[in-house]
Amino acid sequence: MTARGWFLFSLMGVVWGIPYLMIKVAVDAVSPSMVVFTRCALGAALLLPFAVRQGGLARTVRTHWRPMLAFACLEILGPWFTLTDAERRLSSSTAGLLIAGVPIVGVALARFSGDTERLGARRLAGLALGLVGVAVLTVPHLTGGDSRSLAEVLLTVVGYATAPLIAARRLKDVPTLQLIVPCLTLAALVYAPPAAATWPERMPAADVLAALAGLGAVCTAVAFVAFLELIKEAGPTRSTVITYVNPAVAVTAGALFLDERLTAGVVAAFLLILAGSVLATAATPKPAPTTPTPVPPESAVPGVARADRRAGEPDGRVECS
Repeated sequence: MTARGWFLFSLMGVVWGIPYLMIKVAVDAVSPSMVVFTRCALGAALLLPFAVRQGGLARTVRTHWRPMLAFACLEILGPWFTLTDAERRLSSSTAGLLIAGVPIVGVALARFSGDTERLGARRLAGLALGLVGVAVLTVPHLTGGDSRSLAEVLLTVVGYATAPLIAARRLKDVPTLQLIVPCLTLAALVYAPPAAATWPERMPAADVLAALAGLGAVCTAVAFVAFLELIKEAGPTRSTVITYVNPAVAVTAGALFLDERLTAGVVAAFLLILAGSVLATAATPKPAPTTPTPVPPESAVPGVARADRRAGEPDGRVECS
């Protein structure tokens, strides 16, 4: 990738690694609908003036509303609620590690959606390793009765893996702000009624308010601009590789600030998912170029007549055009 691509990649690795911590802090005091509404409304409010200043916002929505609606549903409306609700029962570390399966699902979805690139043994082995890592992480929660939370995270993973494909194939020419502002605004409108119905009776604590502000300003407004630019810079598959870094940030933040346990199973699952994702998204090696065999000139091959001589053309005749 270019230097700009690496900068965006590094930025996204951090700013989408800390939402798990912030969601965990916020969802203990307010409803998942309230978290999603606040995050979307604040992000849209911060980005709207810049989108309007670019001009052509209404025209962009009229022209591309179908893929924009699909992107909004798969990237924001569905995943943000299911992930937030799942963290009411799962630790932020576990949620972050499960989301690391996004590149693996992305490879599979790309194949089903018309990608003709051959996977090869290395990428197939990566898919298998990643699935084993997910299994190591999920089995303890299945026995503990967290199947609903795991299903919600799985839906989140599918949404996060599909949305970049839509952005890269159908929305590549749409300016970043003119894509994300309508999507965030739509999500805020959808979640406004349930958020109002579950509005807290008293003002949440300062740490909850700080978490909500961070989710809206940093993890939404800043992050989405950087993420969509990263998709344009590095492509949809490589852009999801930020989930290699996100789990490490999520686990570290959970251990430092929420006293979440870092067990051997968690470490093993992280290593398996990381190795699987790296292998599954690796570029297919290009075949080595073959050197063409030199063909000797006709004059060096005695007894061989000119192949392109016209039938009946006398020897020694030179045709000019």
